[in-house]
Amino acid sequence: MGDTAQGGSGDQPTATQQTGRRNDAHAFFAEGAPIKDTKAPDVDIAQMWTQHKFDDKLVNPSNRRKLEVIIVGTGLAGASAAATMGEAGYNVKTFFYQDSARRAHSIAAQGGINAAKNYNDDGDSTYRLFYDTVKGGDYRSRETNVYRLAEVSTNIIDQCVAQGVPFAREYGGYLDNRSFGGVQVARTFYAAGQTGQQLLIGAYQAMERQVAKGTVKEFKRHEMLEVIIKDGRARGIITRDMVTGAIDTHLADVVVLATGGYGNVFFLSTNAMGCNVTATWRAHKKGAYFGNPCYTQIHPTCIPVSGDHQSKLTLMSESLRNDGRIWVPKNAADCDKDPRDIPEEARDYYLERIYPAFGNLVPRDIASRQAKNMCDEGRGVGPLVDEVDENGEKRQMRRGVYLDFTAAMERMGEAAVKEKYGNLFDMYARITGEDPYKTPMRIYPAVHYTMGGLWVDYDLETSITGLYCTGEANFSDHGANRLGASSLMQCLADGYFVLPNTIRNYLAEGPFEKVDENDPAVVEARRSVEERIEKFLSINGTRTVDSFHKELGRIMWEYCGMERSEAGLTKAIGLIRELKKEFWSNVRVLGAADTLNQSLEKAGRVADFIELGELMCIDALHRRESCGGHFRAESQTEDGEALRHDDEFAYVAAWEYGEDGLASEDAANTPVLHKEDLVYKFIELKQRSYK
Repeated sequence: MGDTAQGGSGDQPTATQQTGRRNDAHAFFAEGAPIKDTKAPDVDIAQMWTQHKFDDKLVNPSNRRKLEVIIVGTGLAGASAAATMGEAGYNVKTFFYQDSARRAHSIAAQGGINAAKNYNDDGDSTYRLFYDTVKGGDYRSRETNVYRLAEVSTNIIDQCVAQGVPFAREYGGYLDNRSFGGVQVARTFYAAGQTGQQLLIGAYQAMERQVAKGTVKEFKRHEMLEVIIKDGRARGIITRDMVTGAIDTHLADVVVLATGGYGNVFFLSTNAMGCNVTATWRAHKKGAYFGNPCYTQIHPTCIPVSGDHQSKLTLMSESLRNDGRIWVPKNAADCDKDPRDIPEEARDYYLERIYPAFGNLVPRDIASRQAKNMCDEGRGVGPLVDEVDENGEKRQMRRGVYLDFTAAMERMGEAAVKEKYGNLFDMYARITGEDPYKTPMRIYPAVHYTMGGLWVDYDLETSITGLYCTGEANFSDHGANRLGASSLMQCLADGYFVLPNTIRNYLAEGPFEKVDENDPAVVEARRSVEERIEKFLSINGTRTVDSFHKELGRIMWEYCGMERSEAGLTKAIGLIRELKKEFWSNVRVLGAADTLNQSLEKAGRVADFIELGELMCIDALHRRESCGGHFRAESQTEDGEALRHDDEFAYVAAWEYGEDGLASEDAANTPVLHKEDLVYKFIELKQRSYK
């Protein structure tokens, strides 16, 4: 069964769904003027990027030496941008909270990076990658940005090979490819199960070359706490030295945020514990619109939660779904058995059964929901874990499904499986104490990636002039669901090829008038940071920062996680507002400001997560449809699939921070919704199907 056309007239929900769509989410927000991207040229999409690069203004080499660029974050998006702009001759300052740029969370990506090279001659093309990405995002991404991403993807591989990235190769020496979820071609380039690490080393080395040449200056262990806005333009940032506690002012002609996603709003996620939303949230509160915050990706291939002691979850690469088969027992009575004792006829390979065309390679959102469905039916595997239902009652559930390589080892041999996936198998064995070569892995969905982020136009510029945003920190490419191996593709596309071209159109207006540290805008930004820190240290309550973070995470996972409903989201907003009030009256932050203080660092991040969590729930409540990773219980097809409503919701939700709440940290905020209509000229809107 293929895709079917979906439009306003043919998309008629049932009576139950009609009722679910008549909520009063407007009680929580105001609606503002519509917006649109005005930067993409009005030409055929295949010529758009070429035309745009030609139309952009140029900056001559002597003027580049007079221009200052701040880049916050040195993951793949930030490091590649810093390397490219430093090589072009700009004066670049990079800021990161790790002790080395090589420790950015991009290093954790495992499975691969997409590119439309069509080395396998299996029907791939730029247009097919474009189509797969828009379809995978459930038709909620901006097609102009996505086509450009597909177009420049091939350049990324050439760039990285030239840097020495050790991609896997076939026997004859050609680069190897494998498949990822949501596609039927092999377009994913990989370096065993450590692709992110190898790509980051390449970008890091390119950046360090510019550090040695003097065009890039690094500020390690520095956290951005505010953006400086002067006459409506971004002109710098305020940072805290995480070792000495010093509050520093850094001025520039343009600011780029490349600070990753906000999955840690759920507390438990596959993200590194330091990943946070502070940089983008500070920009949001200064006027940058936040796009589609409710779009969260739940990754289906993670090691299940083992207890309350955990501070993060571990991802097992989606590449394992190439050769591994996912199943649960057909009968709940078999869930306690050793999986090796369950005969083939008693196993339910449910993805292969429900989605025969894609099988185990369905997109992440679909695989995740079906795993939850199996467990909700009582056919989950693994130990019983405690949960709390919507009524506050405790229950015990098995949260796991099997990922089985028995058939692969019979077909390929154990040695071949070890060669392709050995480091992933070793990681699983070290964490769980189980040998995946002898018994199937147990996996379950977990928060992994966030498709939402700061709203940007075709140039990657936010709604604040001179403030740009790249990689996972922006919203632009993935719609309501990201296909596997597309994160690394977007980060390097933005950093190496897109931003260095689009930002020069802005920098060509320079050199700009210098801003002094005594300027009122600078003084006010610094003062707000200092007062906020003083506030954290003065509350002297009884609860730890971590306790607030865990409680927020439980609220978000329960009511804004894999399934959302009107009642649950409304309840979550109330719970988060209560939590926010208690945080600002009862949090306890030990230590002092002028020294290394991780409790203080966490306090600032959790305060921002709490505000973000509220906006995520408001966004999810207002969007009365299911699409991609956003699944509303009231909007589903008869067989339980996501049901979009293109007649009402074919737009980007770009949220402006409201005026209420600016005067007091614990006051309720009324965000303003700006809609950017999604106009599809080159792809037909369809009901997404992988059957």
